[in-house]
Amino acid sequence: IKGRNETRVVRDIGQLIVPPAEILAIRGATHLQLLRETTNASWNNAIPFLGPRPQPDYSLGFKREAFTRERRKTLQPFIGKDLDDCSRFAATYDMYFPFLTCEVKCGASALDIADRQNAHSRTVLLQGLFMLYKIVGREKELHGKINGFSISHSDVDVRIWGHLIIIEGNNPHYYREPIAKFDITKTAQADNRWTAWVVVMNILDLWVPDHFKDICSIIDEVSDSFKTLSDADLSQSGVSQPPDEEDHEQVITNNEHVGQPITPETTIQSHSSSPKRNKRQ
Repeated sequence: IKGRNETRVVRDIGQLIVPPAEILAIRGATHLQLLRETTNASWNNAIPFLGPRPQPDYSLGFKREAFTRERRKTLQPFIGKDLDDCSRFAATYDMYFPFLTCEVKCGASALDIADRQNAHSRTVLLQGLFMLYKIVGREKELHGKINGFSISHSDVDVRIWGHLIIIEGNNPHYYREPIAKFDITKTAQADNRWTAWVVVMNILDLWVPDHFKDICSIIDEVSDSFKTLSDADLSQSGVSQPPDEEDHEQVITNNEHVGQPITPETTIQSHSSSPKRNKRQ
């Protein structure tokens, strides 16, 4: 596949770099049945930075059905009732809280672009996670803790990043930390062909269950928090009113757009960098 385009790289080795969670679930990995994948899908339900919404080559989050009816009801004011409503918790109408994104590029220098695209995608959702925790006053728990991952790769090189929030005062700042960078070409000195697979499987098997448990714990506290939040607090959080007990399926649209920092460096801080290129169909 040397010299081939992104589509060919994705087709031939994409699932050898990032294990396909939904296929693994079908084959018996029942603990992965709560996950939803997207491939080259625009995050039409996410609230972006300045510029277009993220459109990762691959992303992984939680199914809507992974959450109980009561938890979905609690999230309703944030999610919206229509397929095109915007939210800080959903990337697409059926994928909530994405925690892994992957971008594929051809050529080592192009991986810098992939890194920036991944940083943008991850920070969009880290903002939502911070907002969720802040509603119940537990945002400090996110400080310095990796709450998402991204992978940038070509036909030869792989970069794996962890994404986290650093809180200074009351202000969140979004960072990424390198987990691994390597060449997947087998040599006499090393064989890293399966390194990315092993890392992602460890994320799926060991990290995801605890991450999902933490999110559910926060959601369980949100409903009670609505009773004590002032109207100003709700407005700042992007919620116009508490959940409506009358209708389990009715929600309030949130169309708030907030510009947030993104740079090619480790710290994601100021204005949006280069817009994401149009995906080839």
